[in-house]
Amino acid sequence: MTNTNITNFRKNVFEYINQAIEFNDIINVNTKNGNAVIMSEEEYNGFIETLYLSSNPAMVKQLKESLSEPFETMISVDDVEW
Repeated sequence: MTNTNITNFRKNVFEYINQAIEFNDIINVNTKNGNAVIMSEEEYNGFIETLYLSSNPAMVKQLKESLSEPFETMISVDDVEW
């Protein structure tokens, strides 16, 4: 996570946005009225998907069960007929 103040953010907005997009960096911008967080759309979408999956008890149960499965028992994507 990168922290900056609003003055530096304004001076270097392109560089900060590019940093968020290219490196999935989270930019914390401090102002006198509070802070703002800048992140890439890809990072945001991943965050929202994680929140959605975590809010579904059946999905959480399924994810926990799959984590306890031995790796050797899992099938490869190459073994799935599409």
